[in-house]
Amino acid sequence: MTDEVQTTTFSISSEDGATDDVTIPAGLVDLVAEGDQTDAETVGDVMLLSFASRAHHIVHHGEDADDELEAQEERVMDLFEERFGVTFGEATGHQH
Repeated sequence: MTDEVQTTTFSISSEDGATDDVTIPAGLVDLVAEGDQTDAETVGDVMLLSFASRAHHIVHHGEDADDELEAQEERVMDLFEERFGVTFGEATGHQH
């Protein structure tokens, strides 16, 4: 059954020239897309949400968050709000 599920592959490249590919079920991209988003925009949204969520968890629910880590978390939250037009807390209902 799982072999019947169509997949799609996205290529990721960084400023330093490193690259990676990630393959995911195509239907999941369609499932979380909003409006007329492209597949790449949808994956970008999910990626930023994932980094923001992980950073939030480490800083606010983990241990030993130093000033540098807190600054990284603050920056990803700013980028989140720029992209989505709402704060991470507003988007997730998880506010401190």
